[in-house]
Amino acid sequence: MKIFSALVISFLFSITTFAQTTQKLTATKVSEYGLIYNLPSTVFDITIEAECIEKEPGVYYKYAKKYLDADNAIAESNRSWEVKSIIITPRGVANPDDRYLMQFKKGTSPFLIVNEENMPLAINTEEIPEQLTVKLPTPINPTPTPLDDEAAQHVISQEMLQSQSSAKRAELAASQIFTLRQSRTDIMTGQAEQMPPDGQAMQLILDNLSAQEAALTAMFMGTERRYTDVKTFRFTPDTISSEKVIARISSLNGIVDALDLSGEPVYLSLEIIERGELPKNEKTGLTKQFPKGGVAYRIPGKANIKLEYKGKVFVDESFNVAQYGVVFGIDPALFTTKTAPAYLLFDALTGGIKELGTVSE
Repeated sequence: MKIFSALVISFLFSITTFAQTTQKLTATKVSEYGLIYNLPSTVFDITIEAECIEKEPGVYYKYAKKYLDADNAIAESNRSWEVKSIIITPRGVANPDDRYLMQFKKGTSPFLIVNEENMPLAINTEEIPEQLTVKLPTPINPTPTPLDDEAAQHVISQEMLQSQSSAKRAELAASQIFTLRQSRTDIMTGQAEQMPPDGQAMQLILDNLSAQEAALTAMFMGTERRYTDVKTFRFTPDTISSEKVIARISSLNGIVDALDLSGEPVYLSLEIIERGELPKNEKTGLTKQFPKGGVAYRIPGKANIKLEYKGKVFVDESFNVAQYGVVFGIDPALFTTKTAPAYLLFDALTGGIKELGTVSE
């Protein structure tokens, strides 16, 4: 029986705490042996992970070819974003318009497990399988560049500071690079005038020389900094197949919503490939009637969802969807027989039947 008024829910059932986010509702005389619940609609969380690459030219980039014989120095500032991954996660959310009453016969005490949104999880069993969780990416902070290292503070010589010519400073910086390389080679080959006292000290000196060389080299070649951002967008399927922009990737601001026209679109296309149908009587071919006081459940439909960005497909997968299904019912007498009462596990994403058996099994 479908319930349209929230008033009928008041104190119709006894509530027992079952877990942190679930409740156990027991059909008793107090509730007139009825239990009320909401079937879910299916929604999708679209999680987008994008990486930003920031490139900055070095102060001596014009002299990279002359002093380091390098042709690939960064010549101008640039920031770009690229999508690394897109993850789609289906969820069930309570539909306020899909409220039902399951009615049992007097003198029985079946129970229903519901979640925090009053959506059904199980009847006559507390052994509810844990919901599978999807590991989602997390944002990654910007990577440091060689110029962020403490060693970069010690590579500018007094002569470089005093020089008024950028060309002269570049020449001095290049000379310092080759001096650092020679010092490292001398230590590694044992030809340095003052060798480190032990292996640990040697490694510390070598690491410091490498950091200084990297900082000076970055002044010619430029720096590259990377970091990632992660945002999740909710998509609720409509009643028809559709294509829409779910988000955009902006070269300046990264992941933005669909209305921000500064970014390239992330497209979501949905195709309904199956609609749920009411069961039919095998003999007559007629549609079966909803049983009186029946336990309402959903026979879901199915849709294929594709997510793509700049022509690259990140997701192409089929899912059961509540909105494309129909509601039918199970005879409530199955759950109250004395010999072998039935148990039922619901699909929390659609309200469909995941498993139906007898308690004695």
